Amino acid sequence: MDEKTVLLGYLRARRADLLAKLDGLSDYDVRRPMTPTGTNLLGLVKHVSSVQVEYFGLVFGRPSGAEMPWMADGAPMDADMWAGPQESRADIVEFHEFSARHSDETIGLLPLDAVGEVPWWSAERRQVTLHQILVHMCVETARHAGHADILRELIDGSTGNGPLDLNVSNRTPEQWLAYRAELEAVARAGS
Repeated sequence: MDEKTVLLGYLRARRADLLAKLDGLSDYDVRRPMTPTGTNLLGLVKHVSSVQVEYFGLVFGRPSGAEMPWMADGAPMDADMWAGPQESRADIVEFHEFSARHSDETIGLLPLDAVGEVPWWSAERRQVTLHQILVHMCVETARHAGHADILRELIDGSTGNGPLDLNVSNRTPEQWLAYRAELEAVARAGS
């Protein structure tokens, strides 16, 4: 398997992880701010979709044609990090799927050493390759999928990628409470 295929596989897996965090939740739960800075699940999906379409579109001279009013001059601050009342969950998921298709087309058309330009980066690092942007978006998507993991746990206690995820300890709710109490005791003793 070549390097581009490997990187694209990781990007697709992290996209799926991020979207899966919306599954089974109410519209309120996917929109509600869960941190002091307003981080919310639907906003994370919207943000990742927005930057993905720009990095794999604009940067490589392949604008997507998608309208993104939340990125326009005069848009509310951080409007790419939350869904407005006129934006449904279906709208955001559809945009995410569109941005993935457009990005995958760019990745498929260009070699890893194809050169692009990120106009919003500083002059000394503005020139990039597709390889760099693929790595950048794998990291960006994984970072926000991790945020989504934590938000989902705060909303309904779900962890990992479902009950068969071997990366999450299999504990009962009571065992989790005991484990958390043990960590709290250690933290207090160490401070």
